[in-house]
Amino acid sequence: MISTVLIITLLSFVTAYRFYGKSLAKWVNSDRQAKTPAHTEQDGVDYVPTSWIVLFGHHFSSIAGAGPIIGPIVAAKYFGWGPALIWIIIGSIFVGGVHDYLSHFISVRHKGYSIGEICRIYLSPLTYKSFLIFTFVALIYVLIVFLDLTANTFAVSGAVATASSSYIVIAILFGLMTKLLRVKFLIATAIFLPLVFLSLYFGIQFPLTIGGDAKSFWIIILLIYCFIASTAPVWILLQPRDYLSSYLLAACLIIGTIGVFFGDISGTISAQFPAFVSLWKTPETQSGFIFPTLFIIIACGAVSGFHSLVGSGTTSKQLDNEDHALKVTYGAMLVEGVLAVIALCAVIIAAKGTAVLSETPNEIFANAMGQFAQTFGLSPETGYKFGLLAISTFLLTTLDTATRLSRLIFQEFFGLKKPIWRYVSTFVTVVIPAIVVFMKFSDGKGGFIPAWKVIWPVFGATNQLLAAMALIVVYVWMKSAGKKAIFVLYPMIFMIITSIWALVENVINSTNWLITTTAVILIALGSFVIYDSVRVLGEKKE
Repeated sequence: MISTVLIITLLSFVTAYRFYGKSLAKWVNSDRQAKTPAHTEQDGVDYVPTSWIVLFGHHFSSIAGAGPIIGPIVAAKYFGWGPALIWIIIGSIFVGGVHDYLSHFISVRHKGYSIGEICRIYLSPLTYKSFLIFTFVALIYVLIVFLDLTANTFAVSGAVATASSSYIVIAILFGLMTKLLRVKFLIATAIFLPLVFLSLYFGIQFPLTIGGDAKSFWIIILLIYCFIASTAPVWILLQPRDYLSSYLLAACLIIGTIGVFFGDISGTISAQFPAFVSLWKTPETQSGFIFPTLFIIIACGAVSGFHSLVGSGTTSKQLDNEDHALKVTYGAMLVEGVLAVIALCAVIIAAKGTAVLSETPNEIFANAMGQFAQTFGLSPETGYKFGLLAISTFLLTTLDTATRLSRLIFQEFFGLKKPIWRYVSTFVTVVIPAIVVFMKFSDGKGGFIPAWKVIWPVFGATNQLLAAMALIVVYVWMKSAGKKAIFVLYPMIFMIITSIWALVENVINSTNWLITTTAVILIALGSFVIYDSVRVLGEKKE
């Protein structure tokens, strides 16, 4: 039964890439001979021509944070894995994949400009500024959620903290060796890739345990890391780290896929959790109908506005060839969909009401990896530690990418061009999430709630509205060029309705002033962008 879920997913995605993805490339006239911004604007810091394999690793690692793991697991617990599976497959193919490919491609056709800068070209200057504010707030949400989750993971598991720290050092050495010493890429991979996996063994043997308030300690360390990673050239950390982490992602996918198939055949795992639970969230998690809740909780497994920021913010500046765009972006979205389904399997194999389902989504996923790893002769403990290491790696890549993107947007908003502003903008960016993460949140009954859990509902709605806004910019661009854009229109309308609805619910139901105030501001900003887009399209039609 459980293996059937993966078979359906894989067949759907392969077919979608072969036919629907190729059609998208034809509709936008992808040109292999066209010079990309990585060549025309090359500066050695942000604009760097990159092999599509390396770029796929960077892009996939950046978009596949904890989102495609946390969202599907939480949604499956609320509503059952059936509705989540349907949305992941349909969303990845017709919404997320379209959004990722086109928001990246429009940037490639506009000198590697961010989706916000392109908004200025096709809409009004005020809409452009509104879009930048919206995206900056969305990225701050990303930083708050993933900073809190990463620090918590390091505090809970000293082995993961050691392995992740070692992994960053390995990535820096990889970048220095390939860039400065001119060591061939394959040779460097052969040297450093085994070290990445050995870092897990090293972490288990020498766990980095911090006394006292370990989580606060790791929050500070991670903020310093984000500052350094955001201001350093992409070749020294961003590219090699993301490239190497793509192998961890691949290992996760392989262990999960093979573990599901052979575990199902051997009978060591089986489907225990119901496919459908309820149309409503459980009482302890507040009331909420499946629409729009399901489509907001699964914030990255089917579609994510954050992907447009990565695609237009960093990936478009490194694309070597326009034909590579489909592999790097649409392909990465489909692979992320597979990761989301494997995360679903972590819930499917757990019986409803068992203790494991009361743990955090990270731990639920890691526990499942421990069961899947037995197929390879590994102990459940090793598989569990590997699962946590993989998740922390995904979190780290999203953290530093989000920091870099926030820095670029801050500089763009104020027109800060001099190199010194790179450091000032990054400092401002990391200070805001630092303040929020150290705030204490309660559930109204005096119980403590971690920052990521408080932020997640509005983060999901913000993230999905950002996706809708990116699709709006793409739609205006295509209509301005006289192209048919019906394949953009329907996903755009669906995401606008879903995300605005969810933000309104946040305003009505939330008792937290920070969430309520931010949601009101985001609704206003999003509504203005939608209004201005309709106005511009109306003028062009006339």
